[in-house]
Amino acid sequence: MIAPLAKFIDWSVLQMAYATVVGLRHAPRPKWKLEEALEFLNGPDFIPAASDPAQIEFDGPRNFKFPTPRPCRVEENNIVYGRLYRCAERWQERPAIILLDGAFGIGYHSGLPLLARRINRAGFNAATLIAPYNLQRRPRRPMEDNCLEFARETAQSVAEIRALTGWLLDEGCPSVGLVGFSQGGWLAGLTACCDARIACAVLTVPRVGMRCSQPVVWRRVKEALQALRPAQEAMDTTRLNLIVSTPVIPKENILLIDGIHELFGEGQPIERLWQKWEQPEIWRLPHGHVSALFVPGLTGRVLRWLAPRLNAAAAIS
Repeated sequence: MIAPLAKFIDWSVLQMAYATVVGLRHAPRPKWKLEEALEFLNGPDFIPAASDPAQIEFDGPRNFKFPTPRPCRVEENNIVYGRLYRCAERWQERPAIILLDGAFGIGYHSGLPLLARRINRAGFNAATLIAPYNLQRRPRRPMEDNCLEFARETAQSVAEIRALTGWLLDEGCPSVGLVGFSQGGWLAGLTACCDARIACAVLTVPRVGMRCSQPVVWRRVKEALQALRPAQEAMDTTRLNLIVSTPVIPKENILLIDGIHELFGEGQPIERLWQKWEQPEIWRLPHGHVSALFVPGLTGRVLRWLAPRLNAAAAIS
């Protein structure tokens, strides 16, 4: 894809996304709870060493739910919803891939089901999760927006991915891989930095940290993002920033996919991540952040990359 078109698509999506942003722009700085967030992120409770398998209940052949391992005050958010797309036969003997969506869960009912069926045809199970505060987990009343709540939400996301991983392994699946897109790629990276049970991870145009520079036309949003810069920089000194983290799985089992024309990040942070993570395999696509998700043939190429790693882990187990 030509660079101007890729960048225009990203620019347009950014303007629409930020048109409704309220965030912290009207909140006084003490209400950001930055100090509490940093204490939580730097402490042992952010991502504990242990992770119990999810207690999954099925509602039909595909839809499931389980109590979140990190309950909060928002009742609607304490139940995790997901789907399991099983292989046609003897699914428990086949590896599984957990698909992690981008922001707002926009692909849960659209792109991810199509991708999951493609994964099934390749001989693997696929599972999807609704991230905290998305879709039916969204609270009925507006919730407080601050740094501490964001840190807790991230911890909850990682805990739920790990809980589902544990359940899949306990059910007999010999290996579990992660494939994440944008925000989901960031969560896949965070999980790969704390859970050695993950066989492999694909981070597609992932978020890398908190700080980013994006072209936004809305004046109030520009002011809000500028005001948030010190908080973002402070939180980027913690494990929220993939660049300061270290994977606990071999670098040979990590794939980074970058859209070289994207406008969603600042200064090509994936390049810095690639260097910090000792140069795992990286695919640099001539696309933007959004258009990189629709590259012809990319799904098949990713599955060919995943297959030997999932099967090798299965053989060892």
